[in-house]
Amino acid sequence: MGLVDEAGEVRAGEALDVEALQGWLAREVPGLAGPVEVLQFPKGHSNLTYLLRVAGREVVLRRPPFGAKIKSAHDMGREFALLSGLRQVWDKVPEPLAYCEDEGVLGAPFYLMERLSGLIIRKRMPPGVEAGPEAMRALCEAMVGTLAEIHAVDWRAAGLEGLWRGQGYVRRQVEGWTDRYVRAKTDEIPEIEQVAAWLAANLPEEGAPALIHNDFKHDNLVLDPAVRGRASWRVVGVLDWEMATVGDPLMDLGTTLAYWVEATDPAPVRSFAFCPTDVPGSYTRAELVRRYEEVSGREVKDPVFYFAYGLFKLAVVAQQIYRRFKQGHSKDARFASFILGVRILGGLGARAIEKGRIDRLG
Repeated sequence: MGLVDEAGEVRAGEALDVEALQGWLAREVPGLAGPVEVLQFPKGHSNLTYLLRVAGREVVLRRPPFGAKIKSAHDMGREFALLSGLRQVWDKVPEPLAYCEDEGVLGAPFYLMERLSGLIIRKRMPPGVEAGPEAMRALCEAMVGTLAEIHAVDWRAAGLEGLWRGQGYVRRQVEGWTDRYVRAKTDEIPEIEQVAAWLAANLPEEGAPALIHNDFKHDNLVLDPAVRGRASWRVVGVLDWEMATVGDPLMDLGTTLAYWVEATDPAPVRSFAFCPTDVPGSYTRAELVRRYEEVSGREVKDPVFYFAYGLFKLAVVAQQIYRRFKQGHSKDARFASFILGVRILGGLGARAIEKGRIDRLG
């Protein structure tokens, strides 16, 4: 098996209308006329990502999930415009190619972008990739360095001023995610509501605005298969910009911390590990924060707040997906267990708040 991330069969219930897509490409996208082969990348709990093979090229198509009604989280036009601007000032994003706002083609707006080939690390390190302590530590360094790069991007030069809504980002996020949870709620989970109330009562001072990714983790990084291992890793691209905006960068750090499961976390938390962050050599969450402070020049005064916020946000996203599955809008069997994830994330957030720290929570 090769190390470059590959697409596979399209999941049940997520097929595209190939005939309609083929017609649109022939009319609207020069050089992409002809028969189209459609595959689907295996990741994605939110927007769906497909590989198209047409006219001797490979391009990627992004569209919202079927049945989704949360328009702000699935705005293809916004994502396309963001990539178009960002690509002008930072080369670690795929080049956007075309946008379709006509829902009559595929049932929802979608866009095309170039394919960034490379190694993508998911829940565990793939076979054949060095995963010793030195290699894992080097991977952590590359990741944190890339996060700091994003936060240093000149978002005004990229034409992204429209994403900045002024001071109050932290409050808006806490209130917004709390409102989304209430609207998506299906079960009584006291820990989630406790975390939401604590966040609202403990808002920190807001930092200077920066471009933030809002979903920064291992499987949104494209790595160079030729530059990886004990000494260094090279990040060639960052994917999935659907939630990116301009705001307090420490809130972005909080989301990354929420994905960062440690070896000392409770067993239920480790069972839901998103990425290989609990293996020897990987940073602890506290080490991640210290490294971020070093490379970004920003001080993180209250890591518990940002960690708890990140956990709460992930729990709300999981709740929204579970509600969509429960209502029959998605047939993806992965989503049946997401309510358990909501409970686990809420419990870990409550535990971090109680203990006043972000690690040693087992």
